[in-house]
Amino acid sequence: MQIDIVQGDITGRPVDAIVNAANSSLLGGGGVDGAIHRAAGPELLEACRGLRAGELQHGLAVGAAVATPGFRLPAKWVIHTVGPNRHAGQTNPALLASCFTQSLRIAEGLGARSVAFPAVSAGVYGWDARTVAQVGIEAVRAYAGRPPMGGEQKVELVEFVLFSEETAEIFRQALQETGG
Repeated sequence: MQIDIVQGDITGRPVDAIVNAANSSLLGGGGVDGAIHRAAGPELLEACRGLRAGELQHGLAVGAAVATPGFRLPAKWVIHTVGPNRHAGQTNPALLASCFTQSLRIAEGLGARSVAFPAVSAGVYGWDARTVAQVGIEAVRAYAGRPPMGGEQKVELVEFVLFSEETAEIFRQALQETGG
């Protein structure tokens, strides 16, 4: 699996699936979540409302992931994951790693070959970008190293798409430090 670090806007990435750093309500918010909802159009909110009316009546759990169509995005799918909120006492790195692992599992189930991740939990949820980079890259590498489920592993490219050059550089350093 190839891992790339990209500075830019995740909503414009030409990948099969983008990951949304969502809140548990799935009904939009600020930061990456708000940008994805705006770019995807009102159909994304309706799809999320449908999830909330059905299987996710109580919201999406921290570390879990679920997919919707991408609607007006270049990406065919949006994979929503809820990162842990340090301000709410959610400081276990395993919860953060689960966001990446579960998103890749969903992507593989969809047949996605390329996936773009933001810096899940590094914004308003208070996690240090360096920690997010280390945990995220390690989780992706561990997922890539596991035996494929039911045949060949489908995800070939993972991009970490960071809005600021400063955060992109933090991710580049973490990638180099972890052997990449």
